[in-house]
Amino acid sequence: MNISVVIPLLNEEESLSELHSWIVQVMNKHNYNYEIIFIDDGSSDNSWNVIESLTKQNSNVKAIRFLKNFGKSQALHAGFAKAKGDVVVTMDADLQDNPEEIPELYDLILNQNYDLVSGWKKKRYDSVVSKNLPSKLFNWAARKTSGVQLNDFNCGLKAYKNLVIKNIEVSGEMHRYIPVLAKNAGFSKIGEKVVKHQARKYGETKFGMERFINGFLDLITIWFLSRFGKRPMHLFGAWGVVMFLIGFSTSGYIGISKLYRLYNDLPYDLVTNSPYFYISLTTMIIGSQLFLAGFLGEIILRNKESNENYKISNELNMN
Repeated sequence: MNISVVIPLLNEEESLSELHSWIVQVMNKHNYNYEIIFIDDGSSDNSWNVIESLTKQNSNVKAIRFLKNFGKSQALHAGFAKAKGDVVVTMDADLQDNPEEIPELYDLILNQNYDLVSGWKKKRYDSVVSKNLPSKLFNWAARKTSGVQLNDFNCGLKAYKNLVIKNIEVSGEMHRYIPVLAKNAGFSKIGEKVVKHQARKYGETKFGMERFINGFLDLITIWFLSRFGKRPMHLFGAWGVVMFLIGFSTSGYIGISKLYRLYNDLPYDLVTNSPYFYISLTTMIIGSQLFLAGFLGEIILRNKESNENYKISNELNMN
């Protein structure tokens, strides 16, 4: 199969039929063998009924329905697990992503051997204050932290080799950082393509300003996981040993100082009267705790099981 189009959605009943027709038109024009996978992330409107009708009209349309809203990352994870195309394209369901971009993305993956190509909405039709400026700041921080040189990490329109999506795990709120996950998994040829961004035609955006706060927190998380996720002892253990040695050395110095003064019949206070004694004791305790945290992290890492963080209530055409 040439292309799998994976589309996560939440309450997009007005746009689904139009989006489906547009994608089919592009696929037929280029004679692609394709599948369209809709993932209904717990919609409360008529989205699932629209999808059911599309699966009856077109056997290439497949669908997954979550029991409730689990989030875009979980929806993408479920779609990636089912995708069979040599090239997998993700896009949003709100008609702001243009299906006419798919052939060029497909060519970049298949013929120019990119592992991943991310869209760049260079000209946007979003609010400057609520989306454009925070997005620029967010993308700058993501580039500096991850080392992946993309201008638009959060663009929903991306294309991947099938091998990439089968070897990364998108969980939590990590859909923004799929290129970083791919890089950490060893897929280094990551490209970017300027794509058309269209004004939202129906409904309202499902994301508010809180997504940028969550995005920065997730950025810190993925930075930590990329550097220490496979070796937590290297961080916690190292800091634990350093702090323990500082505390132990300080307490040793205090003890030797008191013994020296005692031996030479000099005036001295009790060891416990010195604030440095308690500082050194606290430092040793914290150091021991950090070391144990690293040790426990290594044990958890070696015994963890992969769990799916979502529940599916229905599937259509998935055989």
